[in-house]
Amino acid sequence: MGTVGTPASPRQLLPWLGLAALIIVVDQLTKNWILAHYQLGDSTPVLDFFNIVRVHNTGAAFSFLAESGGWQRWFFTGIGLFAAVFIVWLLRAHAGQRLFAFALANILGGAIGNVVDRLQHGYVVDFLDFFVGRWHFPAFNVADSAITLGAICLVLDELRRWRHSRR
Repeated sequence: MGTVGTPASPRQLLPWLGLAALIIVVDQLTKNWILAHYQLGDSTPVLDFFNIVRVHNTGAAFSFLAESGGWQRWFFTGIGLFAAVFIVWLLRAHAGQRLFAFALANILGGAIGNVVDRLQHGYVVDFLDFFVGRWHFPAFNVADSAITLGAICLVLDELRRWRHSRR
């Protein structure tokens, strides 16, 4: 049942692909709302530590390579597409491992959500701005949140495996 070497049935794979699709839809709906209602650089204070903003990120996480002249759009698009194919391959082999598959589905949905932005706009739309005093964490979006949650779950899954292997 979804173990290594035994591909998952479509029925086992469907919930994880459905979760990834849900993340993509929510990500794109929120980004489209921001694009329709905010101009680049606009900001709305929401809480003492949180704003809704409109930021365009042509780079990767934390705007890595954002000022690199444009080639990074295709580089990060390629990485995102490669990651999506690899993740689907992993999901086929591990669909029965709930935490691992949940992590992969989150990363898959987030990666595709940001790839859609890069293909459609040439940049990723970010809009969640958390800050303390004058220090602002880099703005992010639903896709980035899903990728982060997926990464945390991957670490937790590995720690759980490591703990079980020591018994």
